[in-house]
Amino acid sequence: MRKKVIEVYQSGKGYKAISKALGLPQTTVRAIIYKWRKHGTVENLPRSGRPTKITPRAQRQLIQEVTKDPTTTSKELQASLASVKKKIITPTVKYGGGSVMVWGCSAASGPGRLAVINGTMNSAVYQKILKENVRPSVCDLELKRTWVLQQDNDPKHTSKSTSEWLKKNKMKTLEWPSQSPDLNPIEMLWHDLKKVVHARKPSNVAELQQFCKDEWAKIPPQRCNRLIASYGKRLIAVVAAKGGPSSY
Repeated sequence: MRKKVIEVYQSGKGYKAISKALGLPQTTVRAIIYKWRKHGTVENLPRSGRPTKITPRAQRQLIQEVTKDPTTTSKELQASLASVKKKIITPTVKYGGGSVMVWGCSAASGPGRLAVINGTMNSAVYQKILKENVRPSVCDLELKRTWVLQQDNDPKHTSKSTSEWLKKNKMKTLEWPSQSPDLNPIEMLWHDLKKVVHARKPSNVAELQQFCKDEWAKIPPQRCNRLIASYGKRLIAVVAAKGGPSSY
């Protein structure tokens, strides 16, 4: 289906026409074309994040069920997965090759706090992270009262409960387009962090967590300032690329 989307796109059709012809949401069509323009392929790319907990067999089963009935809900898929023998679940590596999920923030004046996320990340956990880290970071970085929170459009960030929590706590958020990593300066900080932590070769998850915290705190304020200062150029580059990938 991904290849079909690209074929129709190359024939000169727009997102709306492709969506109607293939019966796909426009957001899906846009994401497929964006990936193809950026990476030159529609195949699954290697991932550097948390390893998947389900095997290819389990993935195929889920895909088959959704193909048969596109209206299948996530809860129904979870129940179906739980009914399959445990041998299709890939265990998480805890030491010597494990991974951690972190949340961090930054401003032109430097890096803010970094939080290690334990367990499953959901809206409630995200709100707890914001509560414990955003305002302390604002104080540490001596930001003015006009500061604005920028977050991407992850469902946990835009859920009804999170939106209500942000409103209740008077945190103004920046309107943000989907599929826009080129516009987000913190992506470069994540790249820097992964590079220096990898160089230290942590031998277990505990070390990995500590190294992440240590190296995040070492990020020079000048680095953050330069990334924010380049924002105007980022916008120009993305507009010139008509929303496609840029040098950023």
